[in-house]
Formats: sequence, structure tokens, C-alpha cells
Amino acid sequence: MKKVALVFVLAVFVPSLVLAWLAVRSLRDQQFLLERQQSLLYQGVADGLVKDIVDMVGEDQRLFADKVSALLRNGDPLGTAKAFDDLLRREWPLAQVGFAVTLKGEILSPSPYGRPEARLFCADNTRFLANRESAEVYLNSKMIASNPNPQPPSGTGQDPNLDPAKRYSGKARNVLPQQAGGFAQKPGKDDDDKQLLVSKLAASEAEFRQLIGAESEGTLARFVDNKLSVFFWRRSPTDPQLVFGAQIDLHSLEQDLGALVRQVEPALRGEICTALLDDTGKPVAVSSPGFSANWKHPFVATEIGETLPHWEVAVYLLDPAKLARSADTLKLTLGLLIAVLLLAIGVGSWLIVTDLNRQLTLARQKTDFVGNVSHELKTPLTSIRMFSEILTEGRITDPEKQRSYLGIITAETARLTRLINNVLEIARLDRSEKQYNFERCDLVSVAREIVKTYRPQLEANGFSLRCELPDAPRQVRADRDALAQIIVNLLSNAEKYSDRRKEIEVRIDSKTTPLPCVELTIADRGMGVPPACTEKIFEKFYRAHDSLSSGIQGSGLGLTLARQLARAHGGDVTHSRRENGGSFFTLWLPSLREETQGGSDLFHEAKDPHH
Repeated sequence: MKKVALVFVLAVFVPSLVLAWLAVRSLRDQQFLLERQQSLLYQGVADGLVKDIVDMVGEDQRLFADKVSALLRNGDPLGTAKAFDDLLRREWPLAQVGFAVTLKGEILSPSPYGRPEARLFCADNTRFLANRESAEVYLNSKMIASNPNPQPPSGTGQDPNLDPAKRYSGKARNVLPQQAGGFAQKPGKDDDDKQLLVSKLAASEAEFRQLIGAESEGTLARFVDNKLSVFFWRRSPTDPQLVFGAQIDLHSLEQDLGALVRQVEPALRGEICTALLDDTGKPVAVSSPGFSANWKHPFVATEIGETLPHWEVAVYLLDPAKLARSADTLKLTLGLLIAVLLLAIGVGSWLIVTDLNRQLTLARQKTDFVGNVSHELKTPLTSIRMFSEILTEGRITDPEKQRSYLGIITAETARLTRLINNVLEIARLDRSEKQYNFERCDLVSVAREIVKTYRPQLEANGFSLRCELPDAPRQVRADRDALAQIIVNLLSNAEKYSDRRKEIEVRIDSKTTPLPCVELTIADRGMGVPPACTEKIFEKFYRAHDSLSSGIQGSGLGLTLARQLARAHGGDVTHSRRENGGSFFTLWLPSLREETQGGSDLFHEAKDPHH
């Protein structure tokens, strides 16, 4: 039993506890996992919007190139260059100022004495466009757009052989996404997550001619007095020394980009709000009108890139507490599931151990039964063989002794018959093959007949047998042989477990409450039944005083068979303690009530009100 229990603990219980401990530990990270999943989903939304914005700006850049090509086809390049500001604004409303410069530094358009926007443009950008000073700009040309790891142009002061992650400006982002902060604070994360807190844009510092290099077109963005200016530029296809450009009207661009930002998938409209943030972290466009939040602390955000440096697409949770509630619900659900599984494992383990213990106990009882039956078979067979050999050899001539020996042989034969009958009856009952011949029987006559047959054996063994049997019959509906077997088994049990006071009483009474029944009681003055064994003595193979060394014969089947046969008749066999030592074993059966009507005898079976 100890080995089996040890194997069970090592193979089932300990692994179950380990898995439960791991599951409970995982509950602590459920909110982080949910936030991680949500961040991946919403980061995809932000990245998608950024891609759409970059594509739209790229489409505007191609449209600008088409406008330049069209204007150059319709006139003299130099004349077109001098009037480029007015020509471009008439053809393309997105242009705030149109400019034309030569790589030698000559500003052809706009005029520094023209409209206010043109004068401001010249004041801010003339020295840079004329190659007389270096400026810090964010460059985006066709070459860089097609290169996932752009190299800064010469003259920027940055080593082109540096790892791209180390070429970042180191400038903190204008917004601090919640997930970026959460990832950076999570132990065990590497520098990739910390870089989410730093802008990935690197400014290039050089003169205009150095910045554009040999490229044919591109975009430039620079900050003048902390105000963003975005430029599209294109070389003249006929004169590479002539460069045409446009300063974009950011207000018009914001309106176009706002339409993109407000296009949120229907499934996510009730969950998130998307916003376009400028370089100061203020919202330019939002998808949910009237929504307000701490704009610099979105759930996730993505930088747009060099086209609109330090502008970002941010995603905000409409109900920030919903994620925490979902995490709590998930933790509660998983916690309850773990508890239920642990309870199931515990209950299942208890049932397995209980059944295992029962099976082991039953196996021991069967082993003891085999030993007991072998002992019971050996003793009478030895007596039968010994006395039959004596009689066969004719060594005993005294008729009285011969009768005594024959009586012993008869008694031992009856004892063997009872043992074998008990075993066969138990086998039939287990297989549900027992058949009964129910008929009207007089329990008094059956008991008197059994007592008469059994009395010589009891008296020969020193027992005093007293009977209190009524003269009137007590009718029951039963199988006569089954009744006889019950009474014989109860008498045999009283004989085997009697102590020095060898007294046995048999009596029959009638009762009317709680239902009409007949009771046959066999009382003894034996060693009694321990209180803890009152019900166990009716189990198969169980013996309250189970030891071959005690000299008590028995197979542990007599009381089991008696109770099963009694219950098959609608009755039962019960045990109760007797004062001054001993036991009462009572067989009760529903009685048949006799009534006289019209000169005939009618018998009515008394029904159990519980059936």
C-alpha cells in the first residue's frame, strides 16, 4: 500500500500541484499579456495609418513632379522659374510658396519683395537655399525611401558605418506611449523596447546643394523658430542645375491627413480613438469628436517619419479601465478554473485512493478467505477420512461407538455442504443468477425443523439451545430453502463466535409497527461485535475476529449471504448488542395476514410502505 501511495503521489499529485503553482503564477501576468496583445493589435492600426499617410504624401510629391513637368513643357525654363511661385499656386492649391533656385545659389523665385508669405519664406530659407549656411533638415529622397537603412549624406557629421540604431538623434519623443513605458519597465527587456521612448529620426546638417546630392527629387523638412516647414523639390529634366520646389501648406495637408486618421475600422470604433499629433504633441485630427485625453500619453503611437518629423499617429483607449476589468475577469475565470481543476484532482485522488484501499482490503480478505476455506475444508475432510477408515477396517465393533462415528461423519459432511452452498450462493447472487421459488411458508415450522436438525450438533459441542416458538403459524411469502439457509447461517455464526457461555436462544415474534412483519431472533452470549464493525460484519469476507490462530472457523460469507437472501425477500438481517455480553441477530420478513371471508382463508401480503 505504501509503495502504491508513493507512486501515486509522485506520478499524479506532485505534477498536478506543480502545474497548479505555475498556473497561479501565470495569473499575475494576465494584465500584462492582455496589454501586450492589445498593443500589438493597436500598434498595427497605428502603423497602417502611418503607411497610408506616407503613401498620401508620396502621392502629393508625384503630383508636384507632374505639375513641374507640365509647366516646363509649356514655357521657357528660365521664365517659368522666375514666375514659378505664381504659376504653381494657381495649378496646385497644396503649395503655400513655390521656389526655384540654381545649385550655384541663385534664388529665381519667389521675390523677396512680394506677398507676405513669400517675404517670410525668403527671410527663413534664402541663406540655406543659396548654399551660404548649413541647416538641420530631415531628408527624404527616392534613394532613402527605397533604402530601409538610409545613410546620412556627407557633411552631416555622422559616421555612415554606424549601426542604424546608434544613428538616432537621441531626442526624446514628444509623446510617451503607455506600452513603451510599460515595456521599458518590465524586467528582462532589452534596449529595443527602451528605444521606443526615443525618436528614431536623425536630422542631417549640410548646405542645400550637399543635401540633395545627385538625386532628382525628394522632400525636405526643417524647423525654423520651432515651426515645421515641409518642402517638395525636383530638378529640371532639361537643366539639372535648376531645382524647383514648393513649401507645403500644412493646414491643407492636415485636412487631407485628418480624413485618413478618422477612417477607423467599424469593429474598433467603440474601443479606440486615433489621432494625428503634431511635433508639439497636440492633436491635429481625431477619429472620435469630443474625445479628450492626455494627448502626450497614448496607448500606442508611431512616428510618421522624415516627411513630417516628430509627428505621430497615436491610439487612445476610449475606456482605459476596460482593459483592467477584462484582465480581472480573465484572472477570476482562470482562477476559478484552476480551483475547480484542483478540486477535481483532489476529489479524484481521494476517490482513487479510497477505491485502491478498498480493493487492497478486498484482496486481503479474499486471501484470508482462501486460507479460511482451505482450513475449514481440511478439518472436516480429515475427520471424515479418519472415522470412515476406522469403520471400513472394522476396528470398532461397539455399535454405540459406530453410531457416534457415523454421527461425526454426518455432521462434518453437513458442515462441508453448508460451506460449499454458501460459496455457490454468493457466486450466484453476484452474477444475478439466483432464482427463488416464492410461496407461502410458515416461518415457525421452518425454524422448528432447522433447530431440530441442528440441536444434536450444538448439544454435542456443549451448547444449551432454548427455543421460544409460537404454536400458531407465522406466514410469510418466501423461498423455503432460502429461509432455511438464513437460519442455518445465523445458528452457525452464533456457534462459532460463542465464548465460554455457550447459550443460544431462538424466538419468533410478530410486530405491527412500522409495518406488519415477523421477526426471528437468534441470541448468543458470545464475544460480541465491536461497535465499529456493526455494519462491516455483513460485508463479504469480513470477520470481526479474523485470525486463523484464534481457532474460530469461518469463511466470512455467512452473514453476507443471510442479509442478501433476506433483502431479496423484502426483509433484512440486523444486529444489536445484548446486555451482559453477546449479540442479537434478527431476521425480519413482511408477514401474510390471514382473514376469513365467506368461509375461505385469504392471505394478504403486507407491503412495505417504503416500496
